[in-house]
Amino acid sequence: MKAQEVFDVYKENILPTYTKTPLVFVKGKGSRIWDVHNKEYLDFFPGWGVGNLGHCHPKVMQAVRDQVSKLIFIPNNYYHIPQAKLAKEIVELSFPGKVFFCNSGAEANEGAIKLSRKFGKGRYEIITFENSFHGRTLATITATGQKKYQQGFEPLPEGFKTVKFNDLNAVKQAITEKTVAIMLELIQGEGGVNVASKEFVLGVRKLCDEKNLLLIVDEVQTGIGRTGKMFCFEHYGVTPDIMTLAKALGGGLPIGMMVVKKEISDTLGPGTHASTFGGGPVIVRAALAVLQAMNKEKILPAAKKMSGYLFGKLNALKEKYPVIKEVRGIGLMAGVELNMPGKAIVEKCLEKGLLINCTHDTVLRLMPALNVTQKEVDKALNIIEGALQ
Repeated sequence: MKAQEVFDVYKENILPTYTKTPLVFVKGKGSRIWDVHNKEYLDFFPGWGVGNLGHCHPKVMQAVRDQVSKLIFIPNNYYHIPQAKLAKEIVELSFPGKVFFCNSGAEANEGAIKLSRKFGKGRYEIITFENSFHGRTLATITATGQKKYQQGFEPLPEGFKTVKFNDLNAVKQAITEKTVAIMLELIQGEGGVNVASKEFVLGVRKLCDEKNLLLIVDEVQTGIGRTGKMFCFEHYGVTPDIMTLAKALGGGLPIGMMVVKKEISDTLGPGTHASTFGGGPVIVRAALAVLQAMNKEKILPAAKKMSGYLFGKLNALKEKYPVIKEVRGIGLMAGVELNMPGKAIVEKCLEKGLLINCTHDTVLRLMPALNVTQKEVDKALNIIEGALQ
């Protein structure tokens, strides 16, 4: 099909729930991706953080091919070996507990909300934060601290309080006898790449311990190496009670996961929660391949090194161009806040063959693959500088 034919089919047959960029992509490898006209792009925002290993990593492709030839699907009332292996590995990498498999970050966060209410035995309120983002279901848009995602879907479910991010006093004042949990992104991706302070996170953990509240850490975007550690919570010296994962874990295939600390891991018993396709054999083989590749290819040390290089280059641009207000982030999750809307910059970069994102109107968001090369970073930053000029 030619590009215009694809556009026409979408217009006629697919709900218009996305703002579309008029590009039809047909193949990808690493940090590069090609459109239907065989134009090459450098992808510095692969799938909102899905592509931590870039496009079509060989180990992921081989694992999927192998599993597809053996067993594609089996429901969760039976056992299968790949799921057992992935659960064990994630628990060993994170903290003692148990996992629940699903298909997306929103599903994982829904699971965390349900588990919290069951745990609360009458307590049901969850404190969340301004500019957070937790998903697109009714419960998770209500948890999300951005009104634009909630408009038109009222009445919203009750049981959520939104307070100022990085403000411990605001959290303290919001806690009542009905509060059961605090739901936190350590770096707010959709909210503008806002980084939680260590003091704030330690204070929230202490509050949860004192008040018997669950600390839910949403690592849907920050997990699986994005910040230079396997999980972002490792930067803060705390352990969550519940952690949610998705995006990068599947290497491009749909997966979600809730990790629950051992002490509360039997809160949801048989029949209380389920996900038909959650943790299917093909998906978990892909996820196992992601973890294997990260280990064998020493992805985390490489990402830490490249993080220093990327932020050095971005801060040099900040010194040169007054339009840049602030550069922030951790690892290879970078936000460049401008004193003007960033849409024109994103469009200029696209024209020159670079894919980046603008969130919160003025924040350029860069999340390259963790195995990105210095040459690719240089090329991307040269394009961005050209757009700024």
